[in-house]
Amino acid sequence: MNEPILSIRGLTKTYAARGGGGGTWALDSVDLDINPGEIFALLGPNGAGKTTLIGAVCGLVRPTGGTITAFGHNLAKDWRSARARIGLVPQELATDMFESVWRAVAFSQGLFGKPYDAARLEEILRGLSLWDKKDAQIRELSGGMKRRVLIAKALAHEPELLFLDEPTAGVDVELRKGMWEQIAALKERGVTIILTTHYIEEAEEMADRVGIIQGGRILMVDEKRAMMERLGTTEAVIDLAAPLADIPAALAGFALELSEGGTRLTYRGGNGEGKGRAEVAQLAQALTRAGIAFTSLDIHDSSLEDIFVGLLGKEREAA
Repeated sequence: MNEPILSIRGLTKTYAARGGGGGTWALDSVDLDINPGEIFALLGPNGAGKTTLIGAVCGLVRPTGGTITAFGHNLAKDWRSARARIGLVPQELATDMFESVWRAVAFSQGLFGKPYDAARLEEILRGLSLWDKKDAQIRELSGGMKRRVLIAKALAHEPELLFLDEPTAGVDVELRKGMWEQIAALKERGVTIILTTHYIEEAEEMADRVGIIQGGRILMVDEKRAMMERLGTTEAVIDLAAPLADIPAALAGFALELSEGGTRLTYRGGNGEGKGRAEVAQLAQALTRAGIAFTSLDIHDSSLEDIFVGLLGKEREAA
């Protein structure tokens, strides 16, 4: 197996409280490895530590403790060598609004020591549907186009590791799909991508692995499919043709709940990758054998968002 492109060990960041006191833990002993060529989605609520973690790797936040190694370089000792191979698309637009799109992207190309390459700049702008706006001032662009300028600036020096901090926040559905096509194309070219997003369905579709962060601590990291297999569930709602007084013995082996005056059975169990649906099929057969007629059967497999919300709920209960 390849060595991680990014390795984080014991990373902490604290902010001192005014007037002394305990202060705030933004990151609490974070350990994380990122593999070459993967799309890694970091999920967490507002204030969980996602942006602080990205800022620590990209040199925008000075860690309180721990180590960050990228491309074999310890960032505390050899930050410049590694940073030139890292791209960042931040949440906020931080550039001269009176500058043209072309000049803004060209500046980022030179900022990390890359020679001026007009052909590469044109390729990036065309790929992000910005070519016809290359001479426009950034202040004249729509919010979605400004977001694309951020991506273009991050790609200008051809990074091998790209951070996307809420890249599709505030853009419409059509533009969001186009941006995700660009992200998929970057992965095809071998770029390693770490993203944060509030649109968890996007992480479910795009990510190879998922990490969940809460209160500055990593709660879980796993391959997306493995996480859904292990933690996902299947729910089936069955509306009965006639009410039951209670769940009959023939159905005792299934995780069932009787409601709606005895006219509805709800099954919860298995997982979202096959086992639960197989049990629902067995349940339907058991109902037929027992002579229990039903008028509808609706099945829902838990999504990554369901798992995410459930994990955060358990964490809050334990706190």
